[in-house]
Amino acid sequence: MSRAIGVGLILPIFSGDASKVLQAARDAERLGFDGVFAYDHFFPPGGPPDRPALEAFACLGAVAACTERVAIGTLVTRAVLRPPGLLAKMAATLDLVSGGRMILGMGSGDAIDAGEQRAIGMRSLGLEERRVHLAETTAALKALFRGDAYEGGTMVPPLRGPLLPAPNRPVGPPVWLGGRSDEVVRIAGSLADGWNGWGLDEPSFRRKAELLAEEAGRNGRDAEATWAGISLVGVDDVETAAMLEERRAAGMPEPAWTGSAIGFVEHLRRLASAGATWAIVVLAGRPGRRELIAERVLPALG
Repeated sequence: MSRAIGVGLILPIFSGDASKVLQAARDAERLGFDGVFAYDHFFPPGGPPDRPALEAFACLGAVAACTERVAIGTLVTRAVLRPPGLLAKMAATLDLVSGGRMILGMGSGDAIDAGEQRAIGMRSLGLEERRVHLAETTAALKALFRGDAYEGGTMVPPLRGPLLPAPNRPVGPPVWLGGRSDEVVRIAGSLADGWNGWGLDEPSFRRKAELLAEEAGRNGRDAEATWAGISLVGVDDVETAAMLEERRAAGMPEPAWTGSAIGFVEHLRRLASAGATWAIVVLAGRPGRRELIAERVLPALG
């Protein structure tokens, strides 16, 4: 990336329309965005199970085939959805077929996912179990990506490997851990390549980015901090206020960030100064938001 902070977009997986997902990815590449990312849910979290959601990894394979430059990734996959060996194989294959563009965002899940777990016949783990499982899965993935065996833990069994063919990059795709808790930030700093803070305000993000850097430094390694969230970006303050009122009237949740295109430039600069290497957004509001960001925000970031 030539700019100080990468800007990525969340793909419209919950549209249930593969053509929309692929067009969004092609548009993102054409307009100069740095990456496209997919949620990984069987239906929208907190919603009824009859709402559509495309499968993330299958979509990313199609996205890899119709793009050449943008990073592709999950934001985030729940570690419990797939055995770690299978997850490693899927991510390594996407890294290979995309020419080294895969980013594996992964999380432990939370209470809102319980209905989804029941709908697909999977047992829900408790909070501490999920965190142990996330840490062990991260360690297993990193071992397999670099060509080593994983010795096993309390929740993830030994994994001999190898992954063949190997991923495009010698150490495999970067692994980011998503979560707001300090404990997940510490796990990311000690084991992963990065951390993603979904929907955090700037002071909270800065504090957790500092915690990430401290934990990574304590372990003699580096880990990047990344931000993500729903963003309502208007041409100016008047349009922004109108779109926010429309969103509230429809009973939709408040965005993580709201403001004009000029204000969004400053928001991204502040995130970068707080240590963020990426900002990944769900663009809310009226049609034309991708074009607006491409015209008024990306050039201003350098």
